[in-house]
Amino acid sequence: MNDQNDPVTRRFFLTITGITTAGTLLYPKTALFAKAVEPQLPTPGAISLAGTWRFALDRNNTGAQGGWFKKPLAPEANISLPGILQTQGYGDEITADTKFVAALPRDMRWYLLPQYKPYTVPGNVQVPYLSQPVRHYLGVAWYQRDIVVPEEWAEKRIELLLERTRWQTDVYIDDKLIGSNRSLVAPHTFDLGVLKPGKHILTIRIDNSMLKPDYRPDGHAVSDAEGSTWNGIVGRIELSATSPVWIEDAQVFPNLKNKSAQVRVSIGNASGKAGTGNLSAGGVTIPVEWDATGGKGTIDVPMPNARPWSEFTPELQHLSLTLKGGEADHQGQVTFGMREISTEGNRILVNGEQLQLRFTHDGGGFPLTGYPATDVATWKKIIGICKTWGLNGTRFHSWCPPEAAFSAADELGFYLQPECGMWNSFDADGKMLAVLNDETARLLKAYGNHPSFVMLAATNEPAGRYATQLPGWDKAWKEADPRRVYSDGTGRWAPPPAGKGTAFAADYLVTGSPARGPRGWFGGDYEEALNVIRGGVKIPCVGHEIGQYCAYPDFGIIEKFAGKGKYAAFPQGIGWGKVPYMQPGNYIIMRDSAKKHGLLQRNKALAHASGKFQVACYKEEIEALLRTGSYSGYQLLDLHDYLGQGGALIGMLDAFWEEKGYVTAEEFKRFNNTTVPLLRLKERIFTTDQSLSATAEVAHFGPAPLKSVTPTWRILNSSGKSVMTGSLPTCEISRGSGQALGTITASLAKLPAPASYSLVLELPGTGFSNHWTFWLYPAGLSTRIPGDVLVTASWEEAKAQLIKGKKVLFLSGVPEKPSPDLALTTSPIFWNRLMNPNRTWMLGLLNDSKHASLAQFPTEDNCDWQWVNLLPKTTAMNMEALPSSLTSVVQPIDDWNRNLRLSLLFECAVGNGKLMVTSFDLSDKTIAQQTVAKALRESVLNYMASPKFKPQNKLTVDELEAWVPTRYIAPVILNSPPATGDVADPGQIKQ
Repeated sequence: MNDQNDPVTRRFFLTITGITTAGTLLYPKTALFAKAVEPQLPTPGAISLAGTWRFALDRNNTGAQGGWFKKPLAPEANISLPGILQTQGYGDEITADTKFVAALPRDMRWYLLPQYKPYTVPGNVQVPYLSQPVRHYLGVAWYQRDIVVPEEWAEKRIELLLERTRWQTDVYIDDKLIGSNRSLVAPHTFDLGVLKPGKHILTIRIDNSMLKPDYRPDGHAVSDAEGSTWNGIVGRIELSATSPVWIEDAQVFPNLKNKSAQVRVSIGNASGKAGTGNLSAGGVTIPVEWDATGGKGTIDVPMPNARPWSEFTPELQHLSLTLKGGEADHQGQVTFGMREISTEGNRILVNGEQLQLRFTHDGGGFPLTGYPATDVATWKKIIGICKTWGLNGTRFHSWCPPEAAFSAADELGFYLQPECGMWNSFDADGKMLAVLNDETARLLKAYGNHPSFVMLAATNEPAGRYATQLPGWDKAWKEADPRRVYSDGTGRWAPPPAGKGTAFAADYLVTGSPARGPRGWFGGDYEEALNVIRGGVKIPCVGHEIGQYCAYPDFGIIEKFAGKGKYAAFPQGIGWGKVPYMQPGNYIIMRDSAKKHGLLQRNKALAHASGKFQVACYKEEIEALLRTGSYSGYQLLDLHDYLGQGGALIGMLDAFWEEKGYVTAEEFKRFNNTTVPLLRLKERIFTTDQSLSATAEVAHFGPAPLKSVTPTWRILNSSGKSVMTGSLPTCEISRGSGQALGTITASLAKLPAPASYSLVLELPGTGFSNHWTFWLYPAGLSTRIPGDVLVTASWEEAKAQLIKGKKVLFLSGVPEKPSPDLALTTSPIFWNRLMNPNRTWMLGLLNDSKHASLAQFPTEDNCDWQWVNLLPKTTAMNMEALPSSLTSVVQPIDDWNRNLRLSLLFECAVGNGKLMVTSFDLSDKTIAQQTVAKALRESVLNYMASPKFKPQNKLTVDELEAWVPTRYIAPVILNSPPATGDVADPGQIKQ
């Protein structure tokens, strides 16, 4: 929208905040990493302005006052558009005190921390909290080029389109200011009026500073966390011409019941004169009129043969529009889908059928370019990857993607929830609310016809006066445009405006921590928590940012940032830049730390083992959500890794949308798909005198019911061989969740033990199956201690026996004052340790599964649920004081920012003695109560009594004597300097 024509937004468009920095150097012309891609084709009939532009930085914000637009800028400085200045050699080198736009972690003064001192040196500045931009610039930049208006455009109205830029743009033609524009969610368009044919100077001033009113600096539309502080213009940059009276906008409202589509047209008028004409669409023509400023027309078009659009039938419709009469002679086209979305009780419905959301989060991270892709091909690749992993939609956290994302989603049958570029606090004066309403209007106008655009959220986790202001936003926009469902806040919502127990203003709630996490795992659900959240009112609920369980990084990702390879999701590579946008400084720091602590050589193994445990946790959480009958789905955070806010390695894919190697899409889809067989199986540990009993059910959201299905179940041994089978009653599986299939009962008495097994539940003929691992141990596990082995919790006793050349199992025990920095937990790091320094540090276990001491304790290389039974109240042993060559049988995987060498079970030779040390509680009291502890102790003792007990690690008594008093001490590592109060979380602001 043009500010001159839109007085609602005038007060916001004119605010300019300049932030000046120093130093500008061009990269050498030879620093190309990839061939520049071809510019995007212009709209038919338009003139593309892609190419070389004159360019100047305006660090002191003096250009407007100095009339820089009145004459050509210096020709020696130029820039390629579409593109951004940071990847073309402009902006500032990253230094230790670069003022990034970010507030999470809540104090960005990382350069004061001693562990990062080597990374503050010029030439080696690496930032721990994010993958840093190649250069940084906040302020004003000027872009200028000559344009030629063709003779055939004489007396026509000319429009300038800037498809995606940030944040404020001021456009000049020759020496005249045409208008100003400010939006983070939609194209910037400018009505240039009628221009004389021939040469003109087009000058664009762009200010990417943080503008007023204050946005939270972590909103993904404005933050450095995922690289959104670029300055430039990307996508289509073009001029187009229309008649003086033209079709300014056309929004299509499908009516499935009547098999028709209503086209609501806004007519623009630059002639200054009233007039009449005809509007035509789909074979229907109606008379329309306009006054001196414009008009409107509504036309109902029959669509008798159009099939409804959905994820299963992504069929698109196209209508040509024509406006003729007086000074109107304009044609256009709209593309849409026959799709209706609504709510009914606790359900979201698409075309009258229940919708279940399986969304991922997207924060707008494009590490090679910095800016979001504006081509359909890239978005098809990203969406195609998501669909391959069983997802059917994406939630765009506090940002809105360009047109290409919606177009790709339309074609592929994929649902989208954009947000209005906000993660903000709403002030008492309503300034932020006014911006929200303005951005909402722009977003709906730009993308409203896309059938994939099914949901809209005002903001992520609002704060301030949102509870009183945002219900009005819900109501107004639902009435204005009912083609989608609305939520006033993702993860934090306004309570019912009429009080508890009455209806919410929002169409749906995106619910957070009370209805997610381990409380619903192992056969449980979140129904009770949702009932509390709803307060007795029926409203659809969607799981907010579920998962967030981390895996250790594979440092092979570092080379991907170079922009030299072939990328699964980024076929255009670095785009129009000369260099990639993001630099992996945070990964470099992590890698250096791993090397310092002797862990780098085990990087692949650590990444793989931690990843397997991460997937196990995601499986439990997703299945708990699917068992919750009144949930309408979930939004993962995330299928792929997040680069900022401390570096959240929470994805099954890396930041480039590529597999990490520990889970495949097919494996993930067993529990994340249109149809998922489910169990309510609380226990995963059994003994041979027990029977397994589990209730089977299914969540089915495919295109139609499944008829005459006979569910079958199998128990497989670790070799994949079936050892027991059964079936459940034949049934028709209707669409929905919580449909019971029957009870599986199996006596385990005749199965070999100890062993691990998989219980597989399958829906034959459909391709859908799921499985759950359980562990079986003999009912009569021995408590006998071999005569030649001492089991003791006393180091003095252990030492005396070792000096005599004896065998010792040293039970290291639990310290009197356990350090939380060494305490084991039953799930891995949430989001990341830098952002949550007081939470868990653990990323699972790396097990030497082939070690003979575990021969009777079935395990893979990773932590799984049999190990989790041993972890509560267990403290890891700090091995940093012992030689790095000493290996563990069971090694806790430490946070990648700390990288301590830790152990739960290791062996060594001590002189002629042989020692095993464990901090698992394998005492007589515990093994009498806990099957897995009993099984692990028997396995370890049997190994120690055998000829196989020949430890390769060698330590002296003196080394162990010095280590024992320090084994439960963790080094003090400062993660954040003392708080100064200069960075605030708006979520905590009380107004």
